[in-house]
This record gives sequence, C-alpha cells and structure tokens, in this order.
Amino acid sequence: MAIGVAAALAAALCWTLASGLWRRLPTSLGPAELNLLKNLIALALQLPLLLGSAQALPLGPTGLLLLSGVLGIALGDSFYFAALRRLGTRRTLTFDAGGPAVTAAAGCLLLAEWPGPRQWLGIALISLAVVVVARQRPMAEAGGGLEAHQRLGVVLALAALLCGGAGALLARAALRTSGLDPWHAATLRLLAATLVLLPLLGRLMTHLRRPRPRPPGRRWLLVLAATLLGTSAGIGLQQLALARLPGGLAVALLATAPVMAVPLAPLEGDRPGAPGVLAALLAVLGVVLVALP
Repeated sequence: MAIGVAAALAAALCWTLASGLWRRLPTSLGPAELNLLKNLIALALQLPLLLGSAQALPLGPTGLLLLSGVLGIALGDSFYFAALRRLGTRRTLTFDAGGPAVTAAAGCLLLAEWPGPRQWLGIALISLAVVVVARQRPMAEAGGGLEAHQRLGVVLALAALLCGGAGALLARAALRTSGLDPWHAATLRLLAATLVLLPLLGRLMTHLRRPRPRPPGRRWLLVLAATLLGTSAGIGLQQLALARLPGGLAVALLATAPVMAVPLAPLEGDRPGAPGVLAALLAVLGVVLVALP
C-alpha cells in the first residue's frame, strides 16, 4: 500500500508540473491535436517496452484498458487541454474535487471495494481541500466575455473529470484481475487513445509544417518535458497506484494535484492566499488518513 500511496502522490506532482508547462506552451494547436502530439511522443518512447515484453495480454483486461485509454486519455485529456486554456492550471485541476467521492462510490457499487471509516474521512478532507481552492476568485483575464469563457471552461473541466474517472475505474478493474505490469497497462491505454485520435494526424502535420516567426526550440522543449512528466511518468505512476490501491483511495490521492498547484499559482498571476494554505493543510491531513494502515 505504501508503494501505491507514493506512486499516486508522485503522479499528482507530475501532472501538476506538466499542466503548468502545457499552460505556458506557445501554440495554436487545438486541444485534440495537442493531445495527439503528446500521445505520439509518449507512445514512441514506451511502445518498445510493450513489444519487447513476453507477458501475455489477457483479452478481457486488455479490452478494458483500451476502452479506458479512449475515455480517460483521448477524450478526457482533450477536454482537459481545452479547459486549461480557459481556467488556468490551478482552477482546472480543482475540478477533480468530485473525483475521489464519485470514484469511491462507484468502486463500492461496481468493484465491491469499501474504504474504512478513517479512509472515507481522508477522502472527504481531500475533496474539501480541493473545493476550498476551487471556490476562490478566478484569475483575471483581459478582454470581454470572461463569464462565458469561464462557463465553457467549467463545462469542459467537468467533462474531463467524468471521462478521467471512468477511465480510472476501468483501468482498476483490469489491473486488479490480470496481474498486468502497470507500465504495460499505461502503454496500452496510450495506444488506444492515439489510434482514436489518429484521423487528426493530417491536420497536425500540416500545422507543424507551417513556417513560424519565432524559433521552435523552446516550444519543443516544453512539449517534450510536459509529455515525459504528465504522460509517460504520470500515467505510468497512475497505473501503479491503481494496481496497488482500491480505486477510490487511489483517485483521492491523485486528486491532490490542485493543492500541489497552489505554490505555482503566482507564476500565472493567480493568488491563492490564506485559503490556499488552508486547503494544503486539509489535503495533507486527508492523505495521512488515507495512507495509514
């Protein structure tokens, strides 16, 4: 269980850092095209591990992982990138607030995984911490139409939450019965997401071939760093957490990403203030309650 807790917290940190990098990326790529680009890079790095493995791929769990990749990565990440541009890193991550409770409840009903009273309290504290962060005033943005812009961002963030939660439950169901290696599971999910988004490859290549006035080196460095952190490391660590922990507990720990984003908020002109500190303390207490044996 300690390995699962450490993996979940490390994945949350990876996603927080990667989200900040994606937010700063100077690009006009659409959310789905950007999703395809990072999936192609991550898959190129990870696919040799899968092809070089002698591990058998059981049909049922493999199918669940492929469906999980379509929902959680192809759809979920595309919605997430779209929300990220409208809400910023901290506020987009905060919409995982409902994730722990929803996933824990679904895990009880669908997977018969029942957290204990102390763990339920930890899940509640983590969710409360994220809600505290979410209720703060949105970061200022120039120009008109801010409210509509924010409302669309909220809808996209909620869609990302639902897709991500469904993907996590499917991955947990596959990993707990198959004994598949978590890194192989992450690669299978990436493969499914990439295949679904592959029809956008022509548009992506056309966009990348266009001449740009500014040097592309910095953009590619940001893309590579964000992909390695958020996609390769983040998804691999997520699968390890889902393999070692019940779904609700894993998602509760993964949902600490918004609180980890509080120290990075000033870089985007976002000022969490005292509520951000309170949220961090609540989240730490919740993590301790979840992680205690």
